[in-house]
Amino acid sequence: MLREKITESLKAAMIAKDEAGVSTLRMITSAIKQKDIDVARPRGDQQISPEEVLSLMQGMIKSRRESVEMYKQGGRPELADKELAEITCIEKFLPKQMSEDEVRGVVKDLIASTGAAGIKDMGKIMGVLKTQYAGQLDMGKASGIIKEMLGG
Repeated sequence: MLREKITESLKAAMIAKDEAGVSTLRMITSAIKQKDIDVARPRGDQQISPEEVLSLMQGMIKSRRESVEMYKQGGRPELADKELAEITCIEKFLPKQMSEDEVRGVVKDLIASTGAAGIKDMGKIMGVLKTQYAGQLDMGKASGIIKEMLGG
């Protein structure tokens, strides 16, 4: 479904002659196809899973945010603006991101339901977050919250 949504958006951007949108959507499509070849096919699948697509897109956003900072520090606001436009385009396909308070609430519930007692149980919680909340939260921030709540 996500792949189809990206394809439809690409067609719409082409019709609207939205060069920035076409460029970004082609980049997303290309990255997904490359992951299909590099990851899915060696394991016997034709395509990566929707969760892997979300993860890929989040990685794309993360790298662009890092680029924005570097461009700003280097005095290249026009390149930073281009990266920000790409981020906005990619974010349209991601589920609504959970706030820090929402993540804390979910982690608290997971600690109770899994019986996690210490930092050694962090993997259990991370696993559940990755499967149930894929694309809805920053796993790096969630990791910090889990460590904090488990007393690590």
